Amino acid sequence: MSPVLAGVLQLLALIAALALSYRPLGDYMARVYSSDKHLRVEKWIYKGIGANPSVEMRWPAYLRGVLAFSAVSVLFLYLLQRVQGSLPGSLGFVSIDPDQAFNTAASFVANTNWQSYYGEQAMGHVVQTGGLAVQNFVSAAVGIAVAVALVRGFSRSRTGELGNFWTDLVRGTVRILLPISVIGALVLVACGAIQNFSGIHEVGQFMGGSQQWNGGAVASQEVIKELGTNGGGYFNANSAHPFENPNGLSNLFEIYLILVIPFALTRTFGRMVGSLKQGYAILGTMAAIWLGFTGLMMWTEFAHNGPAFDIAGGAMEGKETRFGIGGSSIFAVATTLTSTGAVNSFHSSYTGFGGGITMLGMQLGEIAPGGVGSGLYGMLIMAIIAVFIAGLMVGRTPEYLGKKIGTREIKFAACYILITPALVLCFTAASFVLDTPSNSMTNSGAHGFSEILYAYTSGANNNGSAFAGLNADTQWFNSTIGIAMLLGRFLPMVFVLALAGSLAEQKPVPETAGTLRTEKPLFTGLLVGTILIITGLTYFPALALGPLAEGLAA
Repeated sequence: MSPVLAGVLQLLALIAALALSYRPLGDYMARVYSSDKHLRVEKWIYKGIGANPSVEMRWPAYLRGVLAFSAVSVLFLYLLQRVQGSLPGSLGFVSIDPDQAFNTAASFVANTNWQSYYGEQAMGHVVQTGGLAVQNFVSAAVGIAVAVALVRGFSRSRTGELGNFWTDLVRGTVRILLPISVIGALVLVACGAIQNFSGIHEVGQFMGGSQQWNGGAVASQEVIKELGTNGGGYFNANSAHPFENPNGLSNLFEIYLILVIPFALTRTFGRMVGSLKQGYAILGTMAAIWLGFTGLMMWTEFAHNGPAFDIAGGAMEGKETRFGIGGSSIFAVATTLTSTGAVNSFHSSYTGFGGGITMLGMQLGEIAPGGVGSGLYGMLIMAIIAVFIAGLMVGRTPEYLGKKIGTREIKFAACYILITPALVLCFTAASFVLDTPSNSMTNSGAHGFSEILYAYTSGANNNGSAFAGLNADTQWFNSTIGIAMLLGRFLPMVFVLALAGSLAEQKPVPETAGTLRTEKPLFTGLLVGTILIITGLTYFPALALGPLAEGLAA
């Protein structure tokens, strides 16, 4: 079987699995967030944290819950790393330095999972399982909760109430993420991923020295790392490591985990707003971009350009032979079009255009299908922008899902789409103005520029993947990327929840002959064009200095 055919068959199998999961999972999540009943274990949790699950919250109270919970999470994870050297099960590792502990705490709480350290050489079992893995669950649940709050803003009228943050957080964790993770972990163990609490042991001799590995609860962390679109690996090689991702079957399953909840949430959205067609329109937009990026990535990496490519069957540098170009390309697009950041190959070794595709996927805002929750609310913000543009073209007050998009709503949407580019471009520029940050680059020219641009694109968009050619374990990068991750995660949530509250207060607008039909393919095309144009106008100069210049020079 040719490598190209193998890649296409993997893509078709993935699409089939996602299609089979779409309806049952999407409907189930809609029931979870619409139910009035509480499970017994959930009642215990509410009692333990002192929350009243029956009290509805307006958007400021909902936001305070998000920020308070996240602030406590950052502090707890920071302190856990700082005292690691005194904890049992630390495997002899010392406590983490302050700047790196801050970076890691910010990273995992912000659902970014950027890692400027070697996981198997820095973090013991307690920090991995009691700190990092826990945040993989709850940070994902926070993202879904904010998305559900925005959906309620569309579905409710003449009220400012958006639900209860603590209820949404607990339900997302207990009813959705935990059950799927248990099943997924068993699948990964069956595929060959490790799951233990063993210590450090030698596995052989290499060039006169000993080679050592430590075990860990890898399968259980791997599954929520992908399912929650987190991305932080137990090992430095991440999902390219055979303990995390043993073979082609586990690789395809991990890609499925990355995509299944973000795609299924469009069905949840359609159910909750009372129109499945609206969910299909958002799904069509996400699927069109994802398939387009995947096809383009496979084409750039399979294209032969010289004898080395001819012998290898494509651009195999930096890719695992057990996954091949097809499995690596599908994974790379999935992980950068969502906020996952996991890698089964090294993006720095991709072709110039291939590396640019991974970067552009993040710069779109990771909305195709995006992170769990963040992809849906990001796409809905872009839908509001598209409706506003259409309204300008016909001279009509824009409406979306029966709600008027007025001055207040469009300001919230505009602030949302401006935050991340400002963080990326300003921090990138500052890194080149100063002498010390640029010394961390292992490459010069366009590729060196791409290393730093990619780092801040990944951090501010809460992705977490790296170009693998930048020494980011410095005070400058640990601090600035940490700040970018926190601001890139929580500032947009402020405007999302404010927008949700504004929409919920409105009364429904009756549909007329002049109402834009947002469930039609025409609107899907308009939405795709809006996303690409806004991103292009924002990032094209920076991309021209980096991956485009490198690709054209190849």
